[in-house]
Amino acid sequence: MNLVRKFKVLFNVFAACLLLQACGGGDGNHSELKAYVKAVKARPAKAVEPLPAFRPYETFIYSAAAERSPFDKPVDVAQRVYGRKGSDVKPDQNRERELLEGYDLGQLKMVGTIKKGGTLWALVADPQGFVHKVSNGNYVGKNHGRIVSTSQTQIELLEIVSDGLEGWIERPRILALSEKD
Repeated sequence: MNLVRKFKVLFNVFAACLLLQACGGGDGNHSELKAYVKAVKARPAKAVEPLPAFRPYETFIYSAAAERSPFDKPVDVAQRVYGRKGSDVKPDQNRERELLEGYDLGQLKMVGTIKKGGTLWALVADPQGFVHKVSNGNYVGKNHGRIVSTSQTQIELLEIVSDGLEGWIERPRILALSEKD
């Protein structure tokens, strides 16, 4: 076994010597290479093409932000008027407001969940980057949004908003788990 090992070492040394001879072989005369380099350097330089003209970015202002979302179901005004009579939907103005009710729902991000004491808590980041834990029954957003369901990927809530006819309606909303930025 020792003989095989010696043979491998001897073979590796021989191969290295052969490679060194092949790389450094010759008489050291590189006159053809030197002549080619001299010819290339003697050529006149080509003109550099000018940069293409770029069009300036045209800003777009979305003017329909205050309109009804095209993805919401159309609302029948007559049904809202008749449905409003006898409706007891209205926000509780006497309850103490929670911290996350000071922000628009669009400013809040669901960043995760945690399970503690058998309760699933959703983690919500405010615009300053502070993370708050909320669960069913908590309120978020400026439209009296009460959390009705919490899952690993989203928070379902019911907002109480004006119907535009001196009444109130409940509007379901979802705050989904946000992708990492």
